[in-house]
Amino acid sequence: MGSTNHITTKWLGNMTFESNNPSGHNLTIDIAKEDGGDGNGFRPKALMLSSLAGCSGLDVASLIKKMKLEVEDFTIETIANLTDEHPKFYDSVKIEYHFHGNNLNEKKLQRAVDLSIEKYCGVMEMFRQFAKLEIKTIFHHS
Repeated sequence: MGSTNHITTKWLGNMTFESNNPSGHNLTIDIAKEDGGDGNGFRPKALMLSSLAGCSGLDVASLIKKMKLEVEDFTIETIANLTDEHPKFYDSVKIEYHFHGNNLNEKKLQRAVDLSIEKYCGVMEMFRQFAKLEIKTIFHHS
């Protein structure tokens, strides 16, 4: 049997919740004022996109280090489409890996991205169960 994660999420009043994390850091979840919240925290569905980008980004960063690649900037753009009907969920997600630098090894960077999306990233695998993924790698040579 695999290991488990146990997260406690506590209601702080109105529409605000605080959720703990194994890292020891807490995060606040809330909704926009126009939706009845106080706008003091992260939106739950958007957090899923941060989880996706963060999970894959960590894989790629670790491979950049391992392969001793030169990268000046690295960003991941995650653009997700929400369904119209409740329960609303992401039915398609576009994930763009942007690498900036004047000495980019495109072949190795692409390999790092491929390893993350095909082998290492568990959040990516979860997303595959409910969304169509479109993945692009873009190199910006400075």
